Formats: sequence, structure tokens, C-alpha cells
Amino acid sequence: MTGRTHDLIGFASLITVAVATPSLSLNIETLVVSIVGNVVGSLIPDMDQGTNKLWDLLPAGNFVAKFGRKIFYKHRTITHSILGGYLLFIFLKFIIPKIFNPNFVDPQIVIISIMIGFVAHLVADSLTREGLPLFFPFKFKIGFPPIETLRIPTGGIIEHFIVLPGTAIYIIWLFINNKDKILSIAKLLHK
Repeated sequence: MTGRTHDLIGFASLITVAVATPSLSLNIETLVVSIVGNVVGSLIPDMDQGTNKLWDLLPAGNFVAKFGRKIFYKHRTITHSILGGYLLFIFLKFIIPKIFNPNFVDPQIVIISIMIGFVAHLVADSLTREGLPLFFPFKFKIGFPPIETLRIPTGGIIEHFIVLPGTAIYIIWLFINNKDKILSIAKLLHK
């Protein structure tokens, strides 16, 4: 899947979780950081590519990306695995509370938002022909459906004209059918 598709699927996943399990401690600062964190989380698995948008956010990102790509053997290795997700979660549990003041931003909600984006990325990539090395360092790849020819080609017509608009329609449907829950979440922001 392309970056734009990952962003939208990650955001749709975040909204779905927020509607299903609304937080009682949400404030505007946590909301903003969580949405940005979700987008970052949805792009983290592709950090093994020098063209990833996240490299552009770092000082000297293009220079760092050249070395970052050398750390990873190739695209879709550890960053697309359960092991990579676990290491990311451990790193986030350590670093997020040090970055954000818990009096203003709830670090747990931010970590969950980033991980939702990360997992949404993996789920989306599992639908592509390339599949995922979910059990890295083992080399076999997992994909859904199991027959590779039935999966979605990355950047193809199906992604651009079915998956991307379908996800946007799902977000609109989610807002329309859960407006009361979304309004109750919005009311938390006024506190």
C-alpha cells in the first residue's frame, strides 16, 4: 500500500477504536498528539525505505535515511513483523513519557494511537501481493487471502479506486452512525 493509503487506514482504525472504547481523560493536547502519533505510527513500518515521508521530518533526514536503509536488510523485514511491533512498543513506553508532560498529554493514549497506526499498516500490507514477514527472522511471508494472485497489487487500480475511496466512505459512515459517541468524545475536549 502507498503512504496515503496507510495514513487513511491508520486514521480509520484510530477513529474505530476511539468510538468503540472512548477515553475518559481526553483533552485537546492529547487528541492532537494522538492523531499525529497515529499518522507517524502508520508510516513507521516503512522506515526501512529511504523515501519514507518520516525521514523528511528529521533534521538532515535524507542524509540519515541513507544510513537508516543500511540498518535494515531490505524492505519488509523486522519493521513489518511481530518482533518489530514489540520492540517499537517497548521503545514507546520508554520514550513517550519522557517527551510529553503527563499533566497535559496522556502518554498511554499516545502510545496506543501510535501502535494502532503501526498495526493498521501491517494489516493493510498483509492484503498486498508481497505479504508480510510477520515472524521475522523467519523468511516466509504471510498474506490474506493466502493465494497471492488474489491479493492487492501495491499502488494499483484496486488500491487507488477501491481501497482508498472505500476507507474514506467507511470514515464518513462511522461519523454518521456514531455521531452521539463522537460528540461525547468532543465534549471531553471542553474540560
